[in-house]
Amino acid sequence: MSTAYTGAKPRLGFWQIWNMCFGFFGIQFGWSLQMGNMSAIYEYLGASPEQIPGLWLAAPMTGLIVQPIIGYLSDRTWHPRLGRRRPYFLIGAILSSLALFVMPNASAIWMAAGTLWILDSCINISMEPFRAFVADNLDEKQRSYGFAMQSMFIGLASFVAGYLPQKLVEWFGVSRDKTSGSIPENIVLSFYIGGAVFLVSVLYTVFRSKEYPPADADWKEKMQASGKGIGGGLKEIFSSMIHMPDQMKRLALVNFLTWPGLFLMWFYYSTGVAADIFGGDPQTNSDVYTRGLEYANTTSAILNLVTFAFSFTLPFWVGKLGKKYTHTACLLLGGIGLIAVNHIHEPAMLYVAMGLVGIAWASILSMPYSMLAGCLPENKIGIYMGIFNFFIVLPEIIASLFFGKIMETVLHNDRLLAVQIGGALLCLAAIVCAVIVKENKTNA
Repeated sequence: MSTAYTGAKPRLGFWQIWNMCFGFFGIQFGWSLQMGNMSAIYEYLGASPEQIPGLWLAAPMTGLIVQPIIGYLSDRTWHPRLGRRRPYFLIGAILSSLALFVMPNASAIWMAAGTLWILDSCINISMEPFRAFVADNLDEKQRSYGFAMQSMFIGLASFVAGYLPQKLVEWFGVSRDKTSGSIPENIVLSFYIGGAVFLVSVLYTVFRSKEYPPADADWKEKMQASGKGIGGGLKEIFSSMIHMPDQMKRLALVNFLTWPGLFLMWFYYSTGVAADIFGGDPQTNSDVYTRGLEYANTTSAILNLVTFAFSFTLPFWVGKLGKKYTHTACLLLGGIGLIAVNHIHEPAMLYVAMGLVGIAWASILSMPYSMLAGCLPENKIGIYMGIFNFFIVLPEIIASLFFGKIMETVLHNDRLLAVQIGGALLCLAAIVCAVIVKENKTNA
C-alpha cells in the first residue's frame, strides 16, 4: 500500500517500524545457518582448514557485484503496489528459500561452493534494499531506532538459528549421523526450516509495510535521463564511488578493518572449538567433532541473544555517548572477546567471550548505517548503501584469497589463533573510528 508523500517523513509508531524490519528476521535466519555451518559442511565433504577461506570466496564476490546493481535498480523502481524496495525483497526471498533447500543436499565440495554462490546472490537481492528501506521511511531522528530494530531481529534470528541443529536432536530426536550426502541430518533439516522462515518473514514485511512515492512528479523522467541502459548504470555506479561523501569514506575505512575480524571468526570459530577445545575431527572422530560444533553454535547463539537484548539499549547509549563513541566502545568490547577465545580452556567461558562479541555485533549492524544515512542524497540511498557494502566484501575477498596461505604457513592451521587476529582487527577499527569519524551532534 502506498500513500501520498509530500516530502516530510512522518514519525512512525513502534508497530510500523516492527513491520518494516521484521523481514530481516528471515533474511538473518538463512544467513546465520549459512555462516554457522558452511565451514563445517566443507569439512564434512573433505575440505582441509587452509582451503576454507578460498571456498568462502563466492559470498563476497557476489556481494561485490550484486549489491550496487540492486541498489541502483531499486533507486529507479516504483511499483504501484509493492513500491521501491519491496519487489526486491520478494524476488530475493523466493530464490533464497529455494537455495536453502538445495544447499544441504550437496554431495561434493564443488557443489556446496556453487550453491553458496547462488545462495549469497539471492540473499543480497533481499538484504541490500532493506538498509535503504529504513533510510527511506524514517527521518534522521528515528533512523538509529530503525537500524537498532533491525539489529534486534538479526540477533533474535541468529540466536534461534544457532540453537536449531542441536535442539532438533534434543527435542525431536533428529539424528546427528551423516546422510547419504555426507551432511548430518540435523543440519539438513535446519536448512529446510530456514528456507521456510526466510520466505514467510519477508512476505510479512512485503504485505504489512508501505513506502512513500517520490514527492517529485518528474522523478521517473529524471531517473531515466540520469542513467540509460547498462552503460549508464555502470557509469553512475562508478561516478557515485568516485564522489562518495567524506563521512562515507571515513566509515568505509572503519568497516574495512571491522569485517575481516568477523570473517575470521566465521571461518574458524566453530571448527576451532570443535577441533581444538573438544578434540574432534570431521573425518576420524566425527561424533565428537559434531558435538563440539554444536557447542560452538550454542555459544554463538548466546552472542546473538546478547545482540538482541543490547539492541534495545542502543538508543540510550547513543543519547549518552553519541553514535561514534557508542560504536567505538562496542568494537573494543567485541575485540576483547575474540582475543580471549584463544586463551580459554574451559568451554563455559566461551559464553562470556561471545557475549562481548554480541555487543559489538549489535552496533556493527546499526551504527555505521545510521551514521551513513544522514550524509547521503535521498535519491541515491540505495546505490550508496550498495557501494558501502564494498567495504564489507572487499576485505572478505582479500581474506579468502590470501589468508589460506597464511593459515597454512604462518599459523600452522591454528584456527583459534586466526580468531584472535580477528579480535585485534576489531580493536584497531575501534581506534580508527574514535579518531577519524565525524559526528553531527544534533543528529546523534
